[in-house]
Amino acid sequence: MKKYNNIKATIAIAKASFRSIIRSPSAVVFSLAFPLIFIVVFANIGGGAVTVDVALAKTCDTSSANTLYQSLKQIPIIHFVKNQSADEMAKNLSKGDLDAIIDIQKHDTAPYYTLNIKYTTASAQKDGVLKSLLDGMFFRINSKGNTVQQPIAELKEATVHGRQYKYIDFLLPGMLGFSLLSSGVFGTAFVFLSLRLTLVIKRFFATPVKKYSIVLGEAIARLIFSWIGALFIILVGHYFFGFTLIHGVVTVINMLILSALGLIVFMGFGFIISGIAKNESSVPPLSNIITMPQFLLSGTFFAITVFPKWLQGISNILPLTYLNKAMRDVAFEGAGLGDVTHDLLILGVWFIIVYAVAVKTFKWE
Repeated sequence: MKKYNNIKATIAIAKASFRSIIRSPSAVVFSLAFPLIFIVVFANIGGGAVTVDVALAKTCDTSSANTLYQSLKQIPIIHFVKNQSADEMAKNLSKGDLDAIIDIQKHDTAPYYTLNIKYTTASAQKDGVLKSLLDGMFFRINSKGNTVQQPIAELKEATVHGRQYKYIDFLLPGMLGFSLLSSGVFGTAFVFLSLRLTLVIKRFFATPVKKYSIVLGEAIARLIFSWIGALFIILVGHYFFGFTLIHGVVTVINMLILSALGLIVFMGFGFIISGIAKNESSVPPLSNIITMPQFLLSGTFFAITVFPKWLQGISNILPLTYLNKAMRDVAFEGAGLGDVTHDLLILGVWFIIVYAVAVKTFKWE
């Protein structure tokens, strides 16, 4: 008797699953339509509220008696970065991760304060906003109660040249993460719950098909569909909105590899939901409990630095945060997969946790 070929079974299941995915309106909407809509809307409105990331030089006077520094702290859109070395500041300024570096010096004679600031051509739009704010602040400080000709504070400006970091460079990797998380969680949960409730999986038990063939076939189909969607989103972003692909095709390949790794992790959440859900109406609320916090807190639409510290702590444990960060480092900074090992390690930890829970909760009938 000829031995049953589970490889052929896996391929057959993958083909059938892929056909069902492309025929599913919800799969197309969540994986392609929603990300593209968000890209078009947010890329054209500039991303909403502006936050200017300003690093404080190590020699900067930040004492409570420094009137100039205390005045800067009152400006709500300025986010101070204090935990970087001088080399890290210079590197991040040139590539637009920082918008400016300031160094405030206090003197015994007029001008009593000197603010040395370095802007970057990589963040020209935000630097224009910051420059306008500083000009207004210095005018108020020097004109308030000042009866002498010498100014109380002076501003010294310099600009370094760097590659412009556009909002699309931030937004598009987040939209890829949005697409992968939606596909992995909602798609997997609905498919396997439906197969279980309709006793399709139970019927597989009467055949020589192995359990892994069912899971692997579904994973392959969803991976191919997600790769097609990711490639489409990347190309639209690059050719229509100027999304940066620093190393061209190599960058695209690295992003697709990251997409595959992210999807595998997110599918684990889908397996958990399909195991604990009683019926199809319970899948959306359970899926939203997992996806919504990540959509909002993982740097999908705006940087997590705008959140209060306690909320940033939550953001920094979510898997989508690290997938988004790795995508942005690869696309804009030209990082290789070996340069984002920290992000991949965190995703690996989530993989172990999620699939350990999935094994405990998953039901085949």
